[in-house]
Amino acid sequence: MKKITGLLLVSLLPLLSACGTSVARVDTNTTIDVSGKWNDADSRMAADELIEDCLSRPWLSRARASKGDNPTVIVGTVRNLSNEHLNTNVLVQDLQRALINSGRVDFVADRDERADVRDERFDQAVNASESTRKAHGQETGADFMLSGSVNTIEDREGGKSVILYQVDMKLLDMQSNKIVWTGQKKIKKSIKRSSSKW
Repeated sequence: MKKITGLLLVSLLPLLSACGTSVARVDTNTTIDVSGKWNDADSRMAADELIEDCLSRPWLSRARASKGDNPTVIVGTVRNLSNEHLNTNVLVQDLQRALINSGRVDFVADRDERADVRDERFDQAVNASESTRKAHGQETGADFMLSGSVNTIEDREGGKSVILYQVDMKLLDMQSNKIVWTGQKKIKKSIKRSSSKW
């Protein structure tokens, strides 16, 4: 009886292990499309291409000539106007990374980060030594603000769909409200699913 139970257990092991969860670490730069929806690779690709285009346009040389230094940029709101839930903060962070790492513009903190820094300065005013505390009213103002949106168009029939993601960005002069650059990145995905998943 013990022998039969042991054989039964051994024969069930592959079935039991097939039901478990499998996790594999992968390089973060690897593109993995599971659902076909917007993902980290799309965000990174859109940010890198848009910022590369932005920094290659005439506004930058004009701004440097006018200021005598790198212009200062801030990323404003990126709206999700798509038909799916997107964490646009990932795209905002990718845009910031591409801008800062270019070394061609200076960058200032966003509204929430500035509030934290201001709280810290108020605390320093009371608790830090006079020689190390940072003065109020010395912040660098942004010369330009980058903002935009993510839109989608989906065409679906049966188990097939085509999704177009369109990221539109614009750079505004903070003094004049002039749009000095506009860029667009489109990503199109063709998706096939079995009918049981629809």
